[in-house]
Amino acid sequence: MKITDTLAKKFSEIQFLAFDFDGVFTDNLVYTTEAGEESVVCWRSDGLGLSKVKKLSIPIWVISTEKNPVVAKRCQKLGINYIQNCDDKFTVLVGLLDRYKCNITRSAFTGNDINDVTCLERVGLPIIVADSHKDIDDLALYKTEKKGGRGAVREVCDLVVKYHKSTKKIRV
Repeated sequence: MKITDTLAKKFSEIQFLAFDFDGVFTDNLVYTTEAGEESVVCWRSDGLGLSKVKKLSIPIWVISTEKNPVVAKRCQKLGINYIQNCDDKFTVLVGLLDRYKCNITRSAFTGNDINDVTCLERVGLPIIVADSHKDIDDLALYKTEKKGGRGAVREVCDLVVKYHKSTKKIRV
């Protein structure tokens, strides 16, 4: 997707970054064993992208409706904050923005399906992954070139770093 001047400005003003988990950090597939244990696939280089955003001191949160322990394990490994088993993502997002004293217009949310609608409708920079459900296509200001679980998180992070006003201070 072409980055217009308006979109570059949105990326440059980000003060808070939130993501859904399933379908964004993962490829939206779940593998289930005979014992009922679930596993998912994540993109390793997302962690490097997240570490670059951390250098900008931008809070990063995962807000997920999923209650699988894999959400916690992956977020802990990446060193990012998370809330899972969340029925009302928008209320949680507003609470986090208040906690960090961030304006919703300077926040970004990346999602992939209809349970992300309210957040996508309200944030300053609504982002969806390339393979998002078609029902949310019209809500995004940016749609990643990469699919969920296939580098979409890294793509978002790289754009935040590239366009952020503080980027000149860090060489990545």
